[in-house]
Order: sequence, then C-alpha cells, then structure tokens
Amino acid sequence: MTRIRRYFDEVWSELRKVSWPTRVQVRNLTVLVFAISFVVGVYITVLDSMFSFAIAQIPG
Repeated sequence: MTRIRRYFDEVWSELRKVSWPTRVQVRNLTVLVFAISFVVGVYITVLDSMFSFAIAQIPG
C-alpha cells in the first residue's frame, strides 16, 4: 500500500512540473491540425483521382 501511495505522490509531483498550454495555444494548434489534415486529404484525393483516370485510360 505504501508503494502505491508513493507512486501517486510522484505522479502528482511530475504533473506539477508540466508546462500546460494556454487555451489560446490549444485552440490554435487544434485549428492547425484540422487545416493540415484537410490539405493532406485534398492532396491524396487529387492524386487518387489522377491515378484512377490514368489507369482507366489503359486499354485492356
């Protein structure tokens, strides 16, 4: 039981050392992740369409 208590005390101690982001930072980073994900999705969609079109043009 003592080991469990010590473990949680150490966890709590480490969590106090963490540099937590502000609300504005979290919002900005979240928007950035969504924007980059959207751009990558569009890029993959365009490439997929081009390759599908190219494959469809092959006779056979």
